[in-house]
Amino acid sequence: MAKQNTVFKDAFNRCLGLLENSDSLASEPELGNQLGVSRTTIRAILTRLEEIGLIEWSKRRKAVLRKPSAEDYFPTEETDSLSEIIERSFMRRILAGGAEPGMQINELELAREIGTGTTSVREFLIRFSRFGLIEKRPNSHWVLKGFTPEFALELTEVREMFELRSAAAFAHLPDDHPAWNELDAIAALHREILADVDNRYREFSELDEKFHLLVHQASRNRFIVDFYDIIAIVFHYHYQWNKTNARQRNARAMEEHLVYIEALQSRDPAKIEGACRQHLKSARETLLQSIN
Repeated sequence: MAKQNTVFKDAFNRCLGLLENSDSLASEPELGNQLGVSRTTIRAILTRLEEIGLIEWSKRRKAVLRKPSAEDYFPTEETDSLSEIIERSFMRRILAGGAEPGMQINELELAREIGTGTTSVREFLIRFSRFGLIEKRPNSHWVLKGFTPEFALELTEVREMFELRSAAAFAHLPDDHPAWNELDAIAALHREILADVDNRYREFSELDEKFHLLVHQASRNRFIVDFYDIIAIVFHYHYQWNKTNARQRNARAMEEHLVYIEALQSRDPAKIEGACRQHLKSARETLLQSIN
């Protein structure tokens, strides 16, 4: 996958979020700053928006003709970076194998499955191994280690510190920050899934990761955002290993997310802290239950 194509598709999807609550789009330089891409990419985005009937583009005027639908977005797998593709393939292999301690992971097999070089796969596994969940063995093999309640508690303690700080920072984002539109879109998707939760509850895991990453990014702290990658892998995948009551568990988490989102939108520090603490408490209990 070409890097520039991935950048375009990711920025295009984020630009769709800007259309949700607006009658027109900003200037090209402003859009470039909001989306963090070049003017060339912005022009390519505007061209596609016009082609599919989302905007009318006439020189500086960019009028919104309709709200985006699900069909307008590029699929998530087409907007992922190589590291995200490797992570997803790695976790699918883990889940398919039952995730038992002692399970072997082969660099070459994983690289072939993804269609990339072993160097990129090895770099991901080395990064993942820092937290003691996998261990290197000879001949490009890795072994999955046990996941203990002690490890889970340590991880949740750090997550709570980081997320409380990030949630507080979210309230201070400027009104025109793209994160607010993204938050609205995430809230709308929560309601859509809850309306058909019996059939769509499995979509929660990806939505959960997207929501919490958005919150952590508000910290503007590269170490918090980087550490969230590991948090996401564990919380996003580990409690899936125990699928008991998955529908009820996911529905409850989505309802808590909506309370949390409402608190963020209120910008009230006390509401934000209360909603954040309540949701993280539930997440900790869910993770611990999956281990026992």
